[in-house]
Amino acid sequence: MVDMAEIETLCKEKTTLEAADIERVKEVSQSMQMMADLSRAHIFIDCLLADEKHAIVVAEASPSTARPIYQNKVVGNTAYGTFEPAVLYCLRSGKTLASNRAITQERKKVEQSVVPVWNGEKVVGVMIMEKDISDQLEKKERIETLSKTTESLSGLLLSHSDRQPLVPELMEEALFFVGHEGELMYSNPAAINLLDELIGGTCEYGENLLEYLPILTKVVEQKDELLVTEMEAFDKSFKIKKIRLPINDKYNGMFIILRDLTDLREKEKELIIKSVAIKEIHHRVKNNLQTVASLLRLQMRRGIPEESKIHFTESLNRILSIASVYEVILSNSSIDEVDIFELTERIGDMLVYNGFSNMKITVDYTGDRLNIESDRAVSIALIINELIQNCVNHAFEGRQRGHIDVIFEQRTDMMDVIVRDDGIGYKKKKSSSLGLEIVRRMVEHDLSGVFQIEGMKKGTEAKLTFPREGRV
Repeated sequence: MVDMAEIETLCKEKTTLEAADIERVKEVSQSMQMMADLSRAHIFIDCLLADEKHAIVVAEASPSTARPIYQNKVVGNTAYGTFEPAVLYCLRSGKTLASNRAITQERKKVEQSVVPVWNGEKVVGVMIMEKDISDQLEKKERIETLSKTTESLSGLLLSHSDRQPLVPELMEEALFFVGHEGELMYSNPAAINLLDELIGGTCEYGENLLEYLPILTKVVEQKDELLVTEMEAFDKSFKIKKIRLPINDKYNGMFIILRDLTDLREKEKELIIKSVAIKEIHHRVKNNLQTVASLLRLQMRRGIPEESKIHFTESLNRILSIASVYEVILSNSSIDEVDIFELTERIGDMLVYNGFSNMKITVDYTGDRLNIESDRAVSIALIINELIQNCVNHAFEGRQRGHIDVIFEQRTDMMDVIVRDDGIGYKKKKSSSLGLEIVRRMVEHDLSGVFQIEGMKKGTEAKLTFPREGRV
């Protein structure tokens, strides 16, 4: 709402207007909001300052029906003659200025109309209507630029000079320039070769290209200025682009660009078939590993010497850890990479919840995720299996409960995997166990990394560090 008290204060303090003049300004301002909403424009009233060199904004109304031009309040601001010549001209001459272009102090382009506010024979102020035309001008500039570009390109293509056009001649895509009915006006060498390959002949300039390539009929008939589509014809796959020139351009017509995608689509089909085949192989490997695991379980149920049970259990877990790699591969969209965070969760949960231990062991997984190649994932699966299984078997002797943390930390080009328990602690022996020897060898030879294990005040920490990217 327009603030009448503010109008009166500004006029008394900043201008030489008399009381009757101020009342006239206030009277006119009462309809400003309605005018702003109807015109979808910003409305102001400016009055001449006492020095008569500049003006001051005494009232404003922002439209509720359009995006506002000004983000900040304008009332009370000075309208300097240098920046607002139309306002000062209208205040001094009493003449109306319509559709005058201006730039606001917030750097927006506006269309400005200025009309005098009269009190009898005296101009007591001006009413200004401003509409934001920045988008319109940008659109006009884009259209003009496009028109100039298409005219230049058309001139390049359709030039009949002795010097042959350079760009079209070098294009690998087939390029046709046709009229609105399909009459051929230009074709580059790739287009001539394509026609010869498809129909065993040529289309002369002036002939209707659609009679030779009917697949282009719908493309030509559509009114879109820009069209991109794919089509199957002549036992081939094509990507087709159409660029229609403005109707009133120097060269009326359209560019049609054909790109042969047949080889690309065939390779895509081959990759899909290969991907399906690889997935089937992964599926069979996983099933075979699970079959071996089932045979081991069956043997364990039928009875084995107690001293052999731990060795059967360790072998079983190793087999199931490798099978977990293929389960993760089959559950993901990529057949080449494995999320080692997800893989470790599967292996850890399998080891602590599969019933081989009577203890209550919990595992937490934290840190960064990383996808690695499937062949390195097999090595990491076995390493993680050995480390967690080592915790389950040895870290919590004489206890009913235990906790394991598995932490992943990424650096610029390296990855750390830490397995930490709160057990009895690691005691270094003269000769390392088979499990730790497997871990050390796989970290060094398969991952090109480093393995460390040491006891802490409470528990043990094992850490493997390896490059994020595999060896080339």
